[in-house]
Order: sequence, then C-alpha cells, then structure tokens
Amino acid sequence: MNVVDTPLPGVKLIEPRVFGDARGFFLESWNAASFAAAGLDLAFVQDNHSRSARGVLRGLHYQLNNPQGKLVRVTQGAVFDVAVDIRRSSPHFGQWVGYELSAENHRMLWVPPGFAHGFLVLSDTADFLYKCTSLYDPPSDRGIRWNDPAIGIAWPGLDGDPTLSGKDAIAPLLADAELFP
Repeated sequence: MNVVDTPLPGVKLIEPRVFGDARGFFLESWNAASFAAAGLDLAFVQDNHSRSARGVLRGLHYQLNNPQGKLVRVTQGAVFDVAVDIRRSSPHFGQWVGYELSAENHRMLWVPPGFAHGFLVLSDTADFLYKCTSLYDPPSDRGIRWNDPAIGIAWPGLDGDPTLSGKDAIAPLLADAELFP
C-alpha cells in the first residue's frame, strides 16, 4: 500500500494495492502488521457502515472525551471526505484537507484523534465504512458547522444546501465549539 502524507500532519491518504482481473478485484483494507510497518500502529474497537443519498452531508463530527481515530473508506459510490484540525495548540488549527474516496479509487483516509470529520455524498448513494479506535460515546459527541466560514471548506458539486441531520444543522461554529487543547 501507498501511504501519502497530507498537508495536515497525522492525516494520511492510503492507497491500497488492488489486484484485479476479469473476475473483479481483491485488496487488503486492513492488515495490522502492514499498517504498523507504515507507521500506523492502530487498535480498532468498532466498525461502522452508513449508506447515504446524493447531497447528504454528515459532519463535522468528533468526540471530545474518548476521541476517535477513524480509518474511512467507500465501498459503493463516491464521497468528498474532510478532516479538520481542531486542536487549539496545533499550528494547523482550523485547517482542512479533503479527498474524493470512491468504490473505484479504493482510497482510504486516516483521521486521527483531534480532528473533526465529515463527508458529502457525490454519487446517487454511497456506502461509507469506518473503523474507530474508541467506542461511540454519546455524551462526548460534538460537531462543528459544515459551512463555517472560518474553516472555509470548498465542498465540490454542492448545488444549494446539503441534506443534514437535525444536530448537524445546528452545530456550533468553530469559534463557539468545545475543542481540544
């Protein structure tokens, strides 16, 4: 696999080796030894799978206590996936990176603890899978507004407002959110 550093230290774009032929393809989406050899010595405790329709935007989510690292990928469709540095002490505080993840490109994104995460569905539907380093903890669940001008995420292909959950629609701006030190 190819592990690509992004402009945000700690966030990694992962391009697995894909073996394809007339029958289809095979890839390793997780191998603890291979990831550790690439500098990502991770222990996952929860796997999640969501399906969303075109124009659905989920995020920007994080857990303040019991922060989660997430290894994310798409197995059907395509999304624009985003990580935002929300560590006040970081020189990259408030900066974001975004990448298209799709069933066709097989790319994955490692979003470490200390980052908010979200994605916009670009295809008719998308199946989004993520492995988490901590269990979901509802009292720790936090969010930041998807369109905060202080962050300035350039969501591609967004024509009008996205479809949001009730909690995402009222998420605070970065300046008002509870964040990491």
